[in-house]
Amino acid sequence: MIFRHSTLRSLTLAAALVVVSACSSSTYGGAGMQPAAGGDAPMMMPQAAPSPDPRVGLAPAMGDRPAAEAIWNLRKLSTTAPGDQFKGATNADLTFTGKYVIQGNYNGPEVWDISDPTRPVLAASYFCPASQNDVSVYKNLLFVSSESTSGRLDCSGEGVADQVSYLRLRGIRIFDISDIKNPKYIHSVQTCRGSHTHTVLADPRDTENIYIYISGSAGVRSPEELAGCSSLSPDQDPNSALFRIEVIKVPLADPTKAAIVSSPRIFEDLDAPPQHGASPADADAARRTLAAANARGAFTVDIQGTVQVLPDGFAKGMLDSLVKLRNGSGAPTSADSAKLRADLPAFIARLIGGGGGGGTGRGGPTQCHDITVYPAIGLAGGACGGYGLLLDISDPAHPRRIDAVADSNFSYWHSATFSNDGTKMLFTDEWGGGGQPKCRAGDPKEWGANAYFSIKERKLGFKGYWKLPAPQTDLENCVAHNGSLIPIPGREVMVQGWYQGGISVFDWTDMENVIEIAYHDRGPIDAESMGNAGSWSVYWYNGLIVSSEIGLGLDIFELTPSGWLSANEIAAAKSVVFDELNAQGQVQYTFPPSFAVARSYLDQLERSGGLSGAKIAAARASLREAERAEGQSRRTMLTQLANALQADAIRAPDQAKVRMLSVAVTDLVGAGR
Repeated sequence: MIFRHSTLRSLTLAAALVVVSACSSSTYGGAGMQPAAGGDAPMMMPQAAPSPDPRVGLAPAMGDRPAAEAIWNLRKLSTTAPGDQFKGATNADLTFTGKYVIQGNYNGPEVWDISDPTRPVLAASYFCPASQNDVSVYKNLLFVSSESTSGRLDCSGEGVADQVSYLRLRGIRIFDISDIKNPKYIHSVQTCRGSHTHTVLADPRDTENIYIYISGSAGVRSPEELAGCSSLSPDQDPNSALFRIEVIKVPLADPTKAAIVSSPRIFEDLDAPPQHGASPADADAARRTLAAANARGAFTVDIQGTVQVLPDGFAKGMLDSLVKLRNGSGAPTSADSAKLRADLPAFIARLIGGGGGGGTGRGGPTQCHDITVYPAIGLAGGACGGYGLLLDISDPAHPRRIDAVADSNFSYWHSATFSNDGTKMLFTDEWGGGGQPKCRAGDPKEWGANAYFSIKERKLGFKGYWKLPAPQTDLENCVAHNGSLIPIPGREVMVQGWYQGGISVFDWTDMENVIEIAYHDRGPIDAESMGNAGSWSVYWYNGLIVSSEIGLGLDIFELTPSGWLSANEIAAAKSVVFDELNAQGQVQYTFPPSFAVARSYLDQLERSGGLSGAKIAAARASLREAERAEGQSRRTMLTQLANALQADAIRAPDQAKVRMLSVAVTDLVGAGR
């Protein structure tokens, strides 16, 4: 069930699985008239997805033979392996600037020149081991997250062995990328819980600074290592590092003076969210795991509803610590074992940043996983473990929670995406933490999925779920993960990564009837065990779809015309040009005037039956004549067409879309020469 915290009453949900989804991305570039790519070629009408689904049963990788692949309505342009120092380490998130994509990797960021997307070139790399090495850009600055206890200030690969060390870096690194082929590490900002992810906020009213929202989900570090860090609950210590995010202010004139300016407690007073427990498949596996573990006396832990066996070496270290705490010697006793079993649940909750109430008795989350800011509308979406939050960011240094929703079908609220007009929001659920198979045939379709919400009067209203429709094997980690909007006029279209479920392009204009329109998938990376692979994140950038493949490197695709997405719509999307892109910092996009945009609306009206066939044919003919004309003759033809469309809208089945078409034609009048 979904609960709105402001009223603390449960809402009745229509728990129906909707069949497929989409989203769109934001910003605008190129001005002036754009060429018509799709033109008047006959539009293909929507066709059913391939059946049986070719993604089901794909052959796994075997030795030197790569896994089999399935692709629909996409063209793969390239797959490029990481540099030598980065092979075998996890490829993580992406950010973009100019002709470059910067790929986070647990060994450091890599910079790829994608001028020729069929042959990306490694332009630079910076060896700096940490997790997750989440990346974002702002003009000549690159920001990189560090959360692991082994990350070092000097970026060496030696790690940090001491429990307290001034060599450790948990927080944000700042690089100067004015010369992107030679990044310069110029500053770092330490935080109490490190930075699992971060979000760059450029406030349009503040041109002298940018702000970074830090989401740290690890345990609180010792105050001996970083002064002021406290793991006590806020009622015990008002400066507690729990129940808050960190806001870093970066002066653009001197980024080396970047520092934390506030620690907003956006999670306080949230009740423990409802939980769904284990799926039938997981419950059966857990029973078998538990029986085998108990038979040999092993220790087990429950992590987000899944029972896992504590590694023997880890258990031994904890038992040895208990012996030392009681000033004992020799082997651990049965009493030590009993105490460890009793203490494990609380230990795991602290380790993964679980709620527990922090002494408040409420039990809500103590941290966010990810925050997506949308400065154009003054709002942000917080995916915060057990809750989805709506935040007011009108004061960028002091974000304020204005709504919160929880859902018993959601295990771990992971990321958020707004619709371009800011009236809708999509949240993802990273059930299983990203390392488990959660897209099996028997897994509930509402779990590990996307959830869709309307935004009205600054409140979230649940609309539906959608999950990848192709069942994956128990050897493929699969769950909803990172993606971005594709700028299609008049539609919400999104591309999204699902780890080893591959990538999916879907339309979520109608949040209760989501439609998949393209995909790419591989078989398991390993034929016998769970491998480390799949799409961590995939984003649209200047006509390309770029995916960070955890194990293989960088995948680049392009859309191909289909009945679900016409050549005109793809051409219109390509007219939206980004100078840089951080998916967690949405920029509202607009379209430069073009015949492709106008024809996109005509294609959509034909696809949906939103205008009569005769009027669509007449409008296409008028556009064709106007495009051939010049000067005042063109302007006159376009004005007449725009006026006719306004009149047609009154009786059209889709009045709103016909009016959008009329506006697009009017824009052409003003852009004419």
